[in-house]
Amino acid sequence: MKVLGLQKLTLLDFPGRVAAIVFTGGCNFRCPFCQNSSLVLAPQTVPQISDEEFRQFLKKRQGLLDGICVTGGEPTLHADLPEFLASIKSAGYLVKLDTNGTNPAMLASLLDDKLLDYVAMDIKAGPEHYAQVCGLEDLSSDAVTSLLADVRRSVELLKNSGIEYEFRTTVVKGLHTAEDFQDIALWLSGCRAYFLQAFRDCPEVLLANHPFSSFGEEEMKEFLAIVQKEIPQASLRGL
Repeated sequence: MKVLGLQKLTLLDFPGRVAAIVFTGGCNFRCPFCQNSSLVLAPQTVPQISDEEFRQFLKKRQGLLDGICVTGGEPTLHADLPEFLASIKSAGYLVKLDTNGTNPAMLASLLDDKLLDYVAMDIKAGPEHYAQVCGLEDLSSDAVTSLLADVRRSVELLKNSGIEYEFRTTVVKGLHTAEDFQDIALWLSGCRAYFLQAFRDCPEVLLANHPFSSFGEEEMKEFLAIVQKEIPQASLRGL
């Protein structure tokens, strides 16, 4: 596994845990609002952290950190992800995975092998707008159907997994509407946790000179009220 970034401490990304974040490269989405554009578009240009450096980091942080968050990019694109997570688990850490849910076969394997303690899965939009929000407008209708089927399967895997998980949507003015959240609420009804998180602009946003912005707090609360009709425990994050 190529480790292309390491944040040595986070108190926010692994709920209830003190953790570090590992970044992987490459993604099958091109979300125009993505904040990790270099990892998505040009992972070969990002300096790699050596296996030995990462092993030493894990060794030195034993007893200080509870877990490791593995994010991207999209980690499940990498065939050696199970081996990588197993090495983290064997060092005594809990594992949180961030994923877009497009590789349910890999997710199922990781769950079966008990390599995951927490999963955060992005729900990009309502089904009608999914391809657009993912930056995949040119996909054929059959490809979009297949994509949504994979994402839906990952949702059901997590709902029935028995581990801690959350679904989350980064809410972007210029991409999302109230209809998205009506559809998402019906889709995720019965889930354990769902968060609406505010878009934040930064120099690494994938689409240069983009037209996107954040919704205001009252608008976010309106979207939350829509979602809470089906998911009462849903909440806002990042305001």
